[in-house]
Amino acid sequence: MVTPDLEVVGGTRRVVGGDAGPAALALDAAQPDDVALIAYTSGTTGAPKGAVLTHGNLLANSESIALTWRWDAEDRLVHALPIFHGHGLCVALYTSLLVGSSVVLLARFDADAVLDACAAHRATMFFGVPTMYHRLAASSRVGELARLRLAVSGSAPLSADLHGAIAGSAGTQVLERYGMTETLMTLSNPYEGERRPGTVGFPFPGVEARVEDDGALFVRGPTVFSGYWERPAATSESFLDGWFRTGDLGVVEDGYVRLLGRSTELIISGGYNVYPAEVEDVLLGHSSVAEVAVTGAPSEEWGEVVCAWVVPDGSSSPDVAALLAYAAERLAPYKRPRRVHFVDSLPRNSLGKVRRSELR
Repeated sequence: MVTPDLEVVGGTRRVVGGDAGPAALALDAAQPDDVALIAYTSGTTGAPKGAVLTHGNLLANSESIALTWRWDAEDRLVHALPIFHGHGLCVALYTSLLVGSSVVLLARFDADAVLDACAAHRATMFFGVPTMYHRLAASSRVGELARLRLAVSGSAPLSADLHGAIAGSAGTQVLERYGMTETLMTLSNPYEGERRPGTVGFPFPGVEARVEDDGALFVRGPTVFSGYWERPAATSESFLDGWFRTGDLGVVEDGYVRLLGRSTELIISGGYNVYPAEVEDVLLGHSSVAEVAVTGAPSEEWGEVVCAWVVPDGSSSPDVAALLAYAAERLAPYKRPRRVHFVDSLPRNSLGKVRRSELR
């Protein structure tokens, strides 16, 4: 058998000669800067926009993930995420294809189905959103997560309390990371070392991140998109000297980035900035609170006041006075909720992100 030669012509690889087929066979004509996907944002704070992602973006993303999370061909991932979103497609599937590992695809999330699949297929990894982990933590089988070498949470903030509950029940330290449709994966808690609850860790290899004095988070690197599809003005507004303005607010603590929420969700009460995530973290510590979202409500006196939307845990009758007293012991006066609404559930999109605009 004659082994064909490989030559590159104008960036296109061609097989020349040999018994491998036609004399000139185009293999991978796509270049790193060619468009691979137009992925639409979740639209929780406005109309969805098409983020143009290149082959170079996707490859850099999967290479940095595989390196950071020690992902190789021996891994097997239980996958119950939507494949139309970056988490399920660009993180889970594309990286599996890059490293040659296995994927167990589930039609939808169900706590028992996930744990059954982990056992039956000897899975090593599970990726989910906080809502999924909340349901796993409530299962009597949560200890079975201990068989996994890696459990990753993303797409929405994972509360420190939920992180601690899973660690206490299963001994599993969920790894929380951060990314966006426009940037793919940018920050991650370490695979080795402290996975600090309530934070999203450090930049992935090749990615740079900075937090401005006003808390604005900017990133740049090979995973960052080239712009919005047919939206030049939106593209221009999103970049500053080559850095992408994420729209998220954060702080850096011992090198770890902790997110404070979207800049569009910032509450300004009496001239003071209130970050919803900070208030939510406190309220989640109360035994009667299962879930909570914090928004601003108009006030003639204060401009805005803090409003809490609480899903009770069901074990006791909701008590507004007790909840406000609990918050008063732990929050500065301007951060304390002035209004509390008890609701059966919080409005969320398919990825578990709260649609705050529907609460106002």
